[in-house]
Amino acid sequence: MIEYIQSVESVFDIIADPNRRAILSLLAASQQSVGEIERRLRMPQPTVSKHLRVLREAGVVEATVDAQRRLYRLTPDSLQELDAWLAPFRRFWSAHVDALERHLDRMDQSAPTKRQRRSTPATSKTRRR
Repeated sequence: MIEYIQSVESVFDIIADPNRRAILSLLAASQQSVGEIERRLRMPQPTVSKHLRVLREAGVVEATVDAQRRLYRLTPDSLQELDAWLAPFRRFWSAHVDALERHLDRMDQSAPTKRQRRSTPATSKTRRR
């Protein structure tokens, strides 16, 4: 259990940095070169390289060589521990969102329609005057 907690903490340390999260978001969509990341995030090349090194050493991204470029992509299972840790929280929020949806459905069913509102006694008295 201690090893699991430490590995999850290390993932949190890695994604705590907003620049690394931005890089991960780009890489979630498709593989990118350092230059592409630099241009899209408007970050200096040394900063991008530093963050990519941290992500690569943590096993979150991997690089392949394409001619003179390195293309970075997410590793398939790199964030699995984080996903597993978040699972109970997703179930928690799912249950609450489902309850809210049921509540709103009940409110919609019990709300009077326009036709029902026109025939209320208060409306009828106003019309008679």
